Amino acid sequence: MKTYTAFAGDLWIASGPRDHIAETIRTLAPMPRASDLLIFDDESGAQVDVDISDTALAAAPDATEARGRGRPKLGVTAREVTLLPRHWDWLAQQRTGASAVLRRLVDQAMKAQPPVEAGRDAAFRFLSAIAGDKPGFEEAIRALYADDLPRFTALAADWPVGIRDHAIGLAWPG
Repeated sequence: MKTYTAFAGDLWIASGPRDHIAETIRTLAPMPRASDLLIFDDESGAQVDVDISDTALAAAPDATEARGRGRPKLGVTAREVTLLPRHWDWLAQQRTGASAVLRRLVDQAMKAQPPVEAGRDAAFRFLSAIAGDKPGFEEAIRALYADDLPRFTALAADWPVGIRDHAIGLAWPG
């Protein structure tokens, strides 16, 4: 299940599925500025928008985008891929179709990339959006990518607890 985390300013206010985040946000007093409320996808660390209207939740509690071409029941969506002619030539020489070859190559690359890197990238995206102006940010990012949790923790010691702890949870789960 996809989870999200919401912050009001520097305060960690909720984590959980999209509908839980929306329900929590609806209970808050209006923010002085829309930019005071930030919601992040816990998998990617990217900032997202959540429609908090009751009708949006009733219609699609976790809809990502409308399904078009592809095999929606299998989770396959058709998108455009741009390759150079030499890449298309190589794909044409493979025994299976271009889509099957590309899926296999992507799966191999995903297995080769340690999951830790994905967590660090998510933490970087999250921190860039919410903590880029915090003291020691650049050095903390260096510690993040050096896999140096004690140094990261020391550099982020003066940051709001929710921001520091959420970044640690993304980069060093468990």
